[in-house]
Amino acid sequence: MTPPPFTFAQYQPRGLEIIDVTLREGQQSPLLHDHFKYFLTTQDKQEIVRALILYGVKFVEMFAPLVSPRESEDFAAVRQTRDELITQKGYTFLLAHVRTHPDDVESAIRAGADGLSFFIGTSDSSIRHKHGLGLGELTVRARTLIEQVKRDYPWLILRFSGEDAFRTSEADLFRVYDEIAPLVDRLGTPDTVGVATPDWVQSRVKALRSRYPTIDLEGHFHNDRGFSTVNALAAVKAGMRFMNTSLLGLGERSGITSMTALIYNLYIDKAYENLDGYHLRGSYPMNVLMADKLKMLVPSTEPVCLTNRTHAAGVHGKAVINNTETYEAHPLDQFGVTESEVLLGPLTGWNVIHYFLHEICGFDVDDATAKAIAVTYKTQVYHLAPGVAPSGLLIAIAENEYGLRAKKVPEEFRNQVVQRMTDPDDEDAGAEQVSQVSHSGGIILRSKR
Repeated sequence: MTPPPFTFAQYQPRGLEIIDVTLREGQQSPLLHDHFKYFLTTQDKQEIVRALILYGVKFVEMFAPLVSPRESEDFAAVRQTRDELITQKGYTFLLAHVRTHPDDVESAIRAGADGLSFFIGTSDSSIRHKHGLGLGELTVRARTLIEQVKRDYPWLILRFSGEDAFRTSEADLFRVYDEIAPLVDRLGTPDTVGVATPDWVQSRVKALRSRYPTIDLEGHFHNDRGFSTVNALAAVKAGMRFMNTSLLGLGERSGITSMTALIYNLYIDKAYENLDGYHLRGSYPMNVLMADKLKMLVPSTEPVCLTNRTHAAGVHGKAVINNTETYEAHPLDQFGVTESEVLLGPLTGWNVIHYFLHEICGFDVDDATAKAIAVTYKTQVYHLAPGVAPSGLLIAIAENEYGLRAKKVPEEFRNQVVQRMTDPDDEDAGAEQVSQVSHSGGIILRSKR
């Protein structure tokens, strides 16, 4: 087998290198089953990897091809998609997640993988209940295989992880890594069951950096305690260059670090040296793309989402209509969220009702009438039938109980009027607009900061 046209030895790593594992770890997410998806199709994977490459991701991890015939076929399809984008976006490395087993390795090399992400459990739980190998035996097995791979395929990227590294004592981890470190490009520190804390992460990363100063470290943090993002941030701060993430944080159990959440927080913390080469405005469209695969909204737990610019309380709605910065402190426009949404509901104040009826619906309504309509609306909104939007109720009250009529729009101009809060003279004002299914009856405010 000949080496690929571009190898890792020719690549200069950036301050932060995302290794996206959506096509591997992401497929293990219970959310797929919850939404009757079960697996990502070949087309899904091609669309996702294309979006990742356009975003600036240079490392994408997939299953070892022997996991199933479909995974083997999909590896080839994703590789083809990658190859089609090389001229436009440069080379992206495809990695295979492999056990320290010759069959896994052979299937990945045969599929044309650029690198192998080796793993084997090193914690007491793994030794007792998973593979039954002692530290000495598993180290010899791993070292023997990796030595052979390095000798026969010297261009491959090699990473080794002690699975469940944070429930492996530091002494035991060093015992294994001391033997493997000279053979690999990176050492992984996976928090496989999500037990780590930020302080613990920083301590462990600093200890590994001190012991293996010439080898890069790779992180993988699960969200069982809700710490996946803060742990990843702590690791980056401590000097970790490579980080596993997925779109929407999809992964086993509660998931892992979300790619856009990590990038977003690094931006807020002004860690700009770690953002080189990433297309930040593509963050929200990426999240929408992934959510659409599951036929769901971008989760509210994802910072880069429309929900993070959605308001229901009356005082919030009034203030946001005047100036979104009143209740929106973070630069989500930089990440592709160019809209705010004010929800109509029982908490809606008369100011928002006036805005909705006048600006959105075109009713000629004064403040006094809007206040009266608000009183009537709040006596009826709690009795809405399922599936009936509050916006419909408001319009019905305005027309049927207060005799309001919308302004007539000439036929030739209908469907050509868009409610916006952007500069109409800016030719690029709509260039970054993104779309997503919004809440029923919400008022969308398009803004540009």
